[in-house]
Amino acid sequence: MARIAPLEPPYDDETGALLARMMPGAEPISLFRMFARKPPMAGAMHVWGRYELGRELSLSRRERELVIDRTCARCGCEYEWGVHIAIFAERAGITAEQQTSLTHGSHEDPCWTRQSERLLLEAVDALHDHSDIGDELWARLAQVFDEQQLMDLLLLCGWYHAISFTARATRLESEPGTPRFRDVLPESALRREQG
Repeated sequence: MARIAPLEPPYDDETGALLARMMPGAEPISLFRMFARKPPMAGAMHVWGRYELGRELSLSRRERELVIDRTCARCGCEYEWGVHIAIFAERAGITAEQQTSLTHGSHEDPCWTRQSERLLLEAVDALHDHSDIGDELWARLAQVFDEQQLMDLLLLCGWYHAISFTARATRLESEPGTPRFRDVLPESALRREQG
């Protein structure tokens, strides 16, 4: 049960309009309905979130989703990870094997054939583990990504740390129909669980 309950319909006019802007044409997810308890904060978060998920972000959709999925998995945030896997994984061309790696593996897994993607995952792990990127990794990143992409990487990872912390600490329940971490367990872990 959520520690801060998301709002439930019917919404007042202002809240309904805010939620419609946050999720046009769809039922608003619990996270947004929880944010809507404080409209000024929800509005500000919507603006930043729209940038992070929009066309102005200098990372590609696939790169963005790799960073988000890995960040949420490393933070143990099954809620937001599940939302992104359900909505964006197929659109971003993230295979089942890559979903497993993002959640339970590492940038060294054989499913990562592009050096740029390995670097992104390595950067997410460094930020998660050390709140920093060392000089050697930064130099390798700078050979592949420009300054704008590097800034977007840092802030995207930080943004989804904040989202993950919020969803976990408030105990948001997974959205209906979204996957769980165990749904993408490696084959060896599944066999151990069943055996």
